Amino acid sequence: MLTPDQDFYTQLPVSPLPLGDLLLNEEHFSTVPASWHVIITDIKSSTEAVLGGSHQNVNLIATGSIVSVLNLAFDMQVTIPFFFGGDGATFIVPECLINKAMQVLALYKASTFENFNLELRTGTVTVKKIYEQGYHLHMAKYKSSRSFNIPVVLGNGLNYAEKIIKGDDYLLSGHDGTDSVLDLTGMQCRWDKIPPPEDKEEVVTLLVAALHHKQQASAFSKVMKQIEALYGPHRKRQPISVSRLKLVTTFNRIGLEMRTRLGQFKWLDLLQTWAVNLLGHIYFRTKKGKAYLKSLVEMSDTLVIDGKINTVISGNVKQREALQQYLDELETAGEIIYGLHVSGASVMSCYVRDMKDGHIHFVDGSDGGYTQAARVIKRKLKEINHQQKAD
Repeated sequence: MLTPDQDFYTQLPVSPLPLGDLLLNEEHFSTVPASWHVIITDIKSSTEAVLGGSHQNVNLIATGSIVSVLNLAFDMQVTIPFFFGGDGATFIVPECLINKAMQVLALYKASTFENFNLELRTGTVTVKKIYEQGYHLHMAKYKSSRSFNIPVVLGNGLNYAEKIIKGDDYLLSGHDGTDSVLDLTGMQCRWDKIPPPEDKEEVVTLLVAALHHKQQASAFSKVMKQIEALYGPHRKRQPISVSRLKLVTTFNRIGLEMRTRLGQFKWLDLLQTWAVNLLGHIYFRTKKGKAYLKSLVEMSDTLVIDGKINTVISGNVKQREALQQYLDELETAGEIIYGLHVSGASVMSCYVRDMKDGHIHFVDGSDGGYTQAARVIKRKLKEINHQQKAD
């Protein structure tokens, strides 16, 4: 049986407030227990990989790191918050999970390098250390759709953890995974690139960071309220729609999933998956199939707030230009910096434990949307630092 400390995230209540209001209400946020740990996975040189055309590999590897930890947490009956970032992921986990999670990720790291020649950095920082260094980590739970609750994190603690783990002098975890089993059951990459809904023109991948910790909640509230004013509520700006979903039927894409999940090609499995995808349109005409697709849209992970705003939305050029103008004003005022990438489609990788309600779908803009947006933010931060040194 879990202790109250270990059960922190499960017991965290879902806020009834709209997101823009939730961000301004401190009483709806709880301090993450000091005994918990932050885990970050990150694909080294992901920008180069994306620019080289390997964005599908990058997305799938990031998804696999989430699936490996979630399967472990499910087996241990622990619910944990996690955040998909396109080229990596962040988890906040209790003490009872940390060693096993790092061992599993060590196995996954080795498999990733062997199969894709991409290095997955895996690191951990205690929440206690984050607090001792003067940083903050507060969490709420928000209902983003009828079927999907997401963690909302305010504070600069995850940004601090990311800097440490991605730093040149970070001592990588000594976990070797010898006594662990890598379980990637449920990991799927079955959907082709997904054009925006029929009444939309483009897909926008947006990252927003606050420049001042004390203004973070206010700045994020402004941004989310403006997005809602321009694009409508979450379901209206959703880049995934049932009518645009198309199963992949090429051996190359199916084989990519298999290499990530199994570490090798198995021709029988490859042919079985190909046949299932080829005939999938028949299942999706049934009552159960239609219910799954509707649930898939609702459980698509298109909004992440992990001390930054990370979101994928669909709309038209006029809406995006109005949003950019507003973000430029906040940026000029010194409240935020942002990165934005525009594409003609979304990409989606999935974790399907069961077809009823045990599935999550990780969404990114095509051509490495999150990675490209992060590249813009990194450039802007360099310019700010250069200017500060000059002054």
